[in-house]
Amino acid sequence: MNATLEKENLHTHPEFAGFWIRFAAYLIDSLIVGIPLSMLGIVIFMLSLGTSDAMLILMNDPYIETLTAEQEMDLIIRYIVSLFAIIAISYIVSIAYFAGLHASKWQGTVGKKLLGLKVSDIQGRRISFWRALGRYAAMSFLSGILLIGYIIAAFTEKKQALHDLIAGTIVLKK
Repeated sequence: MNATLEKENLHTHPEFAGFWIRFAAYLIDSLIVGIPLSMLGIVIFMLSLGTSDAMLILMNDPYIETLTAEQEMDLIIRYIVSLFAIIAISYIVSIAYFAGLHASKWQGTVGKKLLGLKVSDIQGRRISFWRALGRYAAMSFLSGILLIGYIIAAFTEKKQALHDLIAGTIVLKK
């Protein structure tokens, strides 16, 4: 009986998650995703640049004077390739984490789950992967601009950030 009343109350009077609890969830998620990706980035740089000439150049500025133009170009190309590899891997992992978990039965990332939050559509239903992907893309590219996308959440009725408005989603307290 209590479970039925709680479920009915959620649909009639949902409690929307505010800025600060969502920010805390994002910090948790950033640590979960960011620390392993940072370590992976270091490994990729070490593997692509090697531990010999490339590392000496980074640590010892006069050493660059001894390189030929061909060696310098090789070093630059290895640096650029490793940088693009790190960026690509970071986006793939972030998309899998954020969009995948928002569309999962959890309806949220580990940070949201720990803080008792869930992402749903306006009707309170689980969102599809494609909607979650659109939400993540809007969050990544639009909401971060001057943080306006996040600040909007303080002024909307359902505490929706810009990426929520674009994707037609809400974040609820469970």
